[in-house]
Amino acid sequence: MKRKRSKDWLARRFERHMPTREEMAQNRFLKPIAHRFLSPELWRFTRRSVPRGVALGLFAAFIVPLGQIFLAAFLALPARANVPLAAIVTFVTNPFTLPFWLVFANRTGAFVLNIDRAVGGGAGHLANDQGALAQWLELGGVTAFGFLVLALVSAAIGYVVAGFVWQRLVFSKRRRKLREIERRLDRRLTKDAK
Repeated sequence: MKRKRSKDWLARRFERHMPTREEMAQNRFLKPIAHRFLSPELWRFTRRSVPRGVALGLFAAFIVPLGQIFLAAFLALPARANVPLAAIVTFVTNPFTLPFWLVFANRTGAFVLNIDRAVGGGAGHLANDQGALAQWLELGGVTAFGFLVLALVSAAIGYVVAGFVWQRLVFSKRRRKLREIERRLDRRLTKDAK
């Protein structure tokens, strides 16, 4: 089935890389709720669905290491968020960027928990006293907490930024349309005056 061309440049850009509603409905994991995915409101780019989709995509990207796309799609259903946008934003975390995010999540978790000061000399000192297993558990816990913080903070920031960017895009599009209407009207008036 040929995809319908949209007038919006953002929608055109995403529709090149995103599966169609019908392709997602044929997915064996999504078949039980496929009727919900076919709802047109979940595929429109609106001022409410775009920020919700970005926020849910960022939340799912950092909260779950595998299956983020499915989590984002499932969260988008009750939130009436844009499903394709929620799915594509999850690619912020991918195999290429994962090492960076692991280090960043660990540092964020350590900063928020302030482990170094609470232990009185560093987390490594406590881990060395209790063995390698304690060191790995501590490192994993701090990193997991950092990912939780990243999920919540990035979702909030993503919602605000996406709303602002969407508002600016719509405003500039309307301004261009108004200028074009003014030009047409000026041409008509000058043509009629002659």
